[in-house]
Amino acid sequence: MKKIFAILLLIALMASACAAAINVDQTVPTQQNDSQTETIEPMGETMLDTTYTKKEGVDMIYFAGGCFWGIEKLMQSIPGVVAATSGYANGQVDILPTYDQVVSGETGYRETVRVEYKPAEVSLDALVFAYYQVIDPTTENAQGNDIGTQYQTGIYYADDAAKETVERITAIVKERYENFVVEIKPLERFYDAEEYHQDYLVKNPMGYCHISRDEITTITNIIVDPGNYPRPTDEAIRAMLTEQQYNVTQGAGTEAAFRNEYWDNHARGIYVDIVTGEPLFSSSDKFDSGTGWPSFSKGIDENTFVYIIDNSFGMTRTEVLSRSGNTHLGHVFYNAALSETGTRFCMNSSSLRFVPYEEMEAEGYGYLLDYVD
Repeated sequence: MKKIFAILLLIALMASACAAAINVDQTVPTQQNDSQTETIEPMGETMLDTTYTKKEGVDMIYFAGGCFWGIEKLMQSIPGVVAATSGYANGQVDILPTYDQVVSGETGYRETVRVEYKPAEVSLDALVFAYYQVIDPTTENAQGNDIGTQYQTGIYYADDAAKETVERITAIVKERYENFVVEIKPLERFYDAEEYHQDYLVKNPMGYCHISRDEITTITNIIVDPGNYPRPTDEAIRAMLTEQQYNVTQGAGTEAAFRNEYWDNHARGIYVDIVTGEPLFSSSDKFDSGTGWPSFSKGIDENTFVYIIDNSFGMTRTEVLSRSGNTHLGHVFYNAALSETGTRFCMNSSSLRFVPYEEMEAEGYGYLLDYVD
C-alpha cells in the first residue's frame, strides 16, 4: 500500500511540475499571428514590419500625425503614393496591439500610417513636407481634437537613406518653431490596424478628420516637387549670395522700394527661390502694386510657401518663407485692390532669381512653360 501511495505521489508531483512549466511559458510574450512574428534586422533592411513586402521601385516611410484616418487619406491623395496603411508603431514589445489597447494610451503605440510610394514619381522630400504642412509640431500627445499618447506625432524611418532625408528636412522645419516635439526615430515595430480602420475616409467620406479638406486638396494638386530643389549647406548659401541677398534671405531683411532688381521687370518667365531654385511665381501673375517691390497675385504652387506670423516693428503681418529653402521672401497681404485675386505677395528681389521664358527649358523648368502666358 505504501508503495502504491508513493507512486501516486510521484505522479502528482510530475503533473504539478508540468503545469508550472506551462504557466511559465505562458508568461512569455508570444506573437499569435505568424505574419506578425518579430525579427530584428540591421538598418537598411525591412525593419519590424513583416506585413510589408518590398516591391520593386517602391519605398516606404511611416507617419504618425494624430488620428491615422486623416494622414492615410492625405497620403493616398498624393500622386506617386501607391498605398497607405493605418497601423500602430513603436509601442511596447510585449504587446500585440489592438485598437482597444492602443486608445488606452498606455501601450506606447502611435497611430501611424505606412506610406508606400514610387520615388521616380514623388520624392520623400515632398511627402515629409506635406506631413509637416498638416500637423502642429509643437503639441505633444495631441492633434486636433484628439488627446493621448497614441496621437503623438512622429516620423519613423526604415533605412539610412530615409533617415538622411527626414533629418535634413526636419532641421529646416525646426527653424520655424521655438518648441518642436515631433519624434524622429527608426521604426521599431509596426502592426496593421484592424480592417475597419483601413480606407476609413474612403468608406465614410463625411467621417471625422482633423485635416481639412482644403489642405488635402492643396497638397493633392502639388506641381513642384521639393526633392528637385534641396537647400544647400549654410556655408554654400553664404558663398553664393551677395551681402544684401544674404541679409534679406537669411536675416528677414527688407530691401529699398523702387531700388531693387525686379520691381518693374515685365519680361516673360518665372521667379525662383534664389537659394534653392524652387519655382515660386510666374510673370503672368505679376502686377504693378505701386509699392516699389515685386508683387504677385498668386504663386505657381501654393505648397511652395510657408506662412509665419510676424509681429516685428509693432505690426502684425504674415511673413512668407520658401518651403525647401526656408528663404525669407517677403510678406503676403489680403484685400489688395489691384490684385485680381485680392492677394498681394510683396516680395524682395533679393530673394528671387528670374528665369526668362526662353531659358526655362534649358534650366529644367520646361514643365512650367504652360504657367507663363
